[in-house]
Amino acid sequence: MARKYSKSAGKDVESAMRRKKKGKLKSGPGGKGGTVKSRKQAIAIGLSEARAKGKKVPKKKTGKKATTKKKASKKKTGRKKASRK
Repeated sequence: MARKYSKSAGKDVESAMRRKKKGKLKSGPGGKGGTVKSRKQAIAIGLSEARAKGKKVPKKKTGKKATTKKKASKKKTGRKKASRK
């Protein structure tokens, strides 16, 4: 089975994790946002940097599943009006 992520993409993620631990990793365009606190966010930044360099990284997942869950939950939460006598 072929690798989903290239080895060099993994190195980019490791680099992002090291910067996160040192408190140097920033979010936002051009690193102008706040300091990254989350491990997941650090991984996402590392993968997006690898994508920008043209390394082998799978495409981002789209949010189609999340929207269908929201619609289903809205239907369930509908309340029945109490009949007054």
